[in-house]
Amino acid sequence: MATLQMQDIIKDFPGVRALGGVSLRVSSGEVLALCGENGAGKSTLMKILSGVYPHGSFAGELTLDGKPLYFRGIPDSVRAGISIVHQELSIIPELSISENLFLGHETSVFGFVNAASEARRSVDLLNRVGLNVHPDSNAANLSVGEQQLLEIAKALSSNPKFLILDEPTSALSPKEVQKVLQVIEGIKKQGVGCVMISHKLEEVFEIADAIAVIRDGISISWNKIHETKTEQVIREMVGRELNDIYPEKHRLTVLSEPILEVRNLTTRVVKDVSFSVHRGEILGIAGLMGSGRSELLHSIFGTGPKIQSGEVRFEGRRFICKSPVESVRQGLALVTEDRKRLGLVLDQSIQENSTLTAMCLGQWVRAMGFIQPAAIRKRAEELFELLHIKAPSLDAITRNLSGGNQQKVVLSKWLMTLPKVLFLDEPTRGIDVGARGEFYQLIRDLADQGLGVVVVSSELPEVLGLSHRVLVLSEGRAMGEVETLTATPESVMRLAVKTKKDDWKETSA
Repeated sequence: MATLQMQDIIKDFPGVRALGGVSLRVSSGEVLALCGENGAGKSTLMKILSGVYPHGSFAGELTLDGKPLYFRGIPDSVRAGISIVHQELSIIPELSISENLFLGHETSVFGFVNAASEARRSVDLLNRVGLNVHPDSNAANLSVGEQQLLEIAKALSSNPKFLILDEPTSALSPKEVQKVLQVIEGIKKQGVGCVMISHKLEEVFEIADAIAVIRDGISISWNKIHETKTEQVIREMVGRELNDIYPEKHRLTVLSEPILEVRNLTTRVVKDVSFSVHRGEILGIAGLMGSGRSELLHSIFGTGPKIQSGEVRFEGRRFICKSPVESVRQGLALVTEDRKRLGLVLDQSIQENSTLTAMCLGQWVRAMGFIQPAAIRKRAEELFELLHIKAPSLDAITRNLSGGNQQKVVLSKWLMTLPKVLFLDEPTRGIDVGARGEFYQLIRDLADQGLGVVVVSSELPEVLGLSHRVLVLSEGRAMGEVETLTATPESVMRLAVKTKKDDWKETSA
């Protein structure tokens, strides 16, 4: 049985210490869960283990069965038997599945790619992860869950002894999550040691044999999974008790007309949906995958399926969305679920990201046509402080921030446009439990300041804990609304699985 160890790892970046002495170990046929808040140093630690950060760029020691490891780069790590599945999918849609599997380490004979050999190996790898597709088929046809399985198959193509999985289920549906967990269980039984980074503690306790917690770049604990509990792990992650991460909720007294009204909205995805949002109110939208939750927001904002019929009224006036630009100018803002692909320019600074949308709309341009750099910087600094973005300064590169802080930068970008209604699509995806509490309080504070907020979430505790009311969709139709002070996850789920509005009316009678 092989054992991989990291001992007293220290890693510094300009102006910040990412790791201040972290140690962990994992053995063959074992799943070690690595947990910690966003910014705790988990991904940095795994980049050291996988050779992204070479020997000499950090202090501490890596050993395999007691023998030191000195990685100059990723190829050295792979040769030592370590492969990594990164959080961001790296599938190239234009290539075949087989070509994706062996990209960068093709099987060759006399300098030519041995397609027949790769096809045979592809079948074995795809069977290993339970992916029932033809190796010659186009990768663009795969679902997100299937792409994640393909990423795992790619990592297994080098026959690793140890596999690192960085948030492997963060963007998957519950059914896809279970499939990935089954694959990891199978890999473990084949003798491969796995290190899995995850914020989803229910998955950790389902699949892991041991759990290591790091906080602020320092090792906090290492325990066998049966020797610890969820509450203890959360306490170790955040350094405090976390009895209730949702802000205290009160019954909203509506004193004004709705700021946003949607009447009988129909697109190719949603059918005859109506709802309203008032100033200071948080409306949740719940439903199963494919219910049309996100599509509803995108259609109203102008980035989704075209509205076929129905009416949207904004501040009492009929609103016809001609483009996202028009929506923003009217006072709408949309925080998308994929912050890295749709919300941020990762290689730009916090200030550049925060001001990007407002600048493009000319909101910080004087009448003479000149930009106001001092005013822009001042407002960006105000949002930086308001949202408690953890970074050395506004000039820090966004790519280097944790997921929770990147999400705050996305939020600051939209707050810079001075919105009146804020759409949030899966706002805490990929954010750890400690950072979620802070983010929930930010959302509640914004509502208290008079914003109308609409939250789409696939997590029922989140949508119930944060919202005043919840609109439940099923198969593109509104099944009903519930008051969250009295609703339960079960009552929402009963609506979410209905297929006819009349069924809901009968149930409610």
